[in-house]
Amino acid sequence: MGVLEVKNLRKNFDGVKAVDDVSFIVPEGAIYGLIGRNGAGKTTILRMIMNVFMPDSGEVLFNGDPAGEQFRERTGYLPEERGMYKKLKVLETILFFAELKGKTGKAVENEAIRFLKEFDLYDRRNSKIQELSKGNQQKIQFISTIIHDPDFIILDEPFSGLDPINTNLLKNIILEMKRRGKVIIFSTHLMEFAEKMCDHITLIEKGKVILSGNLSEIKTRFALRNITVAYDGDVSFLKNEPYVEHVEDFGKSIGIKVTDNKYVQDVLKSLLAHDVTIHSFMSNEITLHEIFVSLCGKDDVEVEIGGKSNG
Repeated sequence: MGVLEVKNLRKNFDGVKAVDDVSFIVPEGAIYGLIGRNGAGKTTILRMIMNVFMPDSGEVLFNGDPAGEQFRERTGYLPEERGMYKKLKVLETILFFAELKGKTGKAVENEAIRFLKEFDLYDRRNSKIQELSKGNQQKIQFISTIIHDPDFIILDEPFSGLDPINTNLLKNIILEMKRRGKVIIFSTHLMEFAEKMCDHITLIEKGKVILSGNLSEIKTRFALRNITVAYDGDVSFLKNEPYVEHVEDFGKSIGIKVTDNKYVQDVLKSLLAHDVTIHSFMSNEITLHEIFVSLCGKDDVEVEIGGKSNG
């Protein structure tokens, strides 16, 4: 049994099914990824978990009971639509959000200063929020989300708008919170981050659960008959090979699904025969992006690989 259980959530807006019978279980001490393209319904699900939206039907359970004020008091929530008081100063803002959660005093102020130094924002502690860049405002919002040391952290697209250095810093803080026993749920359309960070995922497509479970087990199941190759050269010929069922080409790496495991060596021989330079060749390997595409199709896919749109 998980610490948080989402059961049969449904939500309509003007007759349109935004969330359609969504269920999943979040275990203790996990990083849980709610993944899918933009507009899939991820934000609506998180808002229902946090009681921002009331579901049309279904429920959210915390330790087997309806998730109420006790759960929300123990949760830090970073919404998709960021919102802070623009004229407040940086340190004032963080301490204000801490006070909303009942945390005051010198210890909290010291923790706020520690985070500001970690995010290279200590010299801006007396600046007004409106004077910061969008990326720095997001860092302040993140600090404000976790300043009260919540047991549960819910992050809606936390990496949006951050440069690679600050993205890596945020990732490391999230992983540190996991090591401290926190439960982290984050939504993202960035398959690379989900694949590297999550223990469990639920894939949402058009408001429905398409796939849910332990990420390692999911990848093992989908990797059968799959080959991943990092290469230089022309691999277009592979689409015409009779033993190749599907090809997903990213330019410098390619995912190949063969009709039977016995053809793995034939793929290798064929690549070498066509003078393709092979940097790595792995069978029974598959990326989360490849799984996403195989389940949701290629039309209007807006996931990103390595920070670049692949849609």
